[in-house]
Amino acid sequence: MLTIIGAKLLRLLPDPALKNPTISPQPVKTKKDFLVDTSVQPTYLSFYYPLDAEQEKFPVYINFHGGAFIMNDKEMDDPYCRFLANETGCVILNIGVAKAPEHPFPKPIEQSYEILQWMKNRADELNIDPNQIMVGGQSSGANIAAALCLYLVEKGENQPLLQVLSCPMLDFATPHADKPEPKWLRARYPQVANFLNMCYLPDPAQASNPLASPVFADIRSGLAPALILIAEHDAFRPEAEVYSGKLKAAGINVHEEIFEGASHAFTHIGPKDAAEKAWKLVAEKIKETIASYTNQNKNIPS
Repeated sequence: MLTIIGAKLLRLLPDPALKNPTISPQPVKTKKDFLVDTSVQPTYLSFYYPLDAEQEKFPVYINFHGGAFIMNDKEMDDPYCRFLANETGCVILNIGVAKAPEHPFPKPIEQSYEILQWMKNRADELNIDPNQIMVGGQSSGANIAAALCLYLVEKGENQPLLQVLSCPMLDFATPHADKPEPKWLRARYPQVANFLNMCYLPDPAQASNPLASPVFADIRSGLAPALILIAEHDAFRPEAEVYSGKLKAAGINVHEEIFEGASHAFTHIGPKDAAEKAWKLVAEKIKETIASYTNQNKNIPS
């Protein structure tokens, strides 16, 4: 009960990322909104179709917003979904992620998996190619994107073509007080971060579960290639670097980029030049992934 009250109070705080996006909103050809029933909760989805949309079957990039697992809504990523749609020629799916503590681990992962299946089953209706799916997110959203890839391994299902992990939170087992927190208020009061962790993981024994803390996963070849965006001054930098190293050691293609001078969630709160560079890099990697897939499959009969 106390975690629910605390979470609801935190949700009343203004979201600076929503008020002042680092990229201005752009028009897109179409934005389609859906409310989809899942076993976790009814889920709001938005599909963004690029302005210069000519293809019959679009690749899809699935976006998971951040918010420490307990806050924010998918609308905070609306400008970035619009940007990525127009820059890449992809359809961007923006998911309203279920929030803790009402929906703790592993509910958001299960929700994401069900949405993925829902989307694949309606590929023709949505004009998308179910074989060209990519995923990504920021902070807690990056955790869910990484966990979804690992969950698909457990299910024996195909991997996305790419996973984009921006300032990912990947380690619940290490207390926040032991992380290199650059902000003095958070460093002085790590109990706040511990409260957020408790909302998502009410059972401390779950902290080392690989789906909660991907740094503890037994990484094998075949996991999705990764683009990992790391802020220089981020408490989560070490775990992002550890995960990047584990992926590389397993033979997985990883592009790791450290943004000097940047702090956690810089893609949304700035500095603007670093954020713009990061979003352009995400768009370039998505386009590169699509081009690679097309080249590999252009001579394969449909």
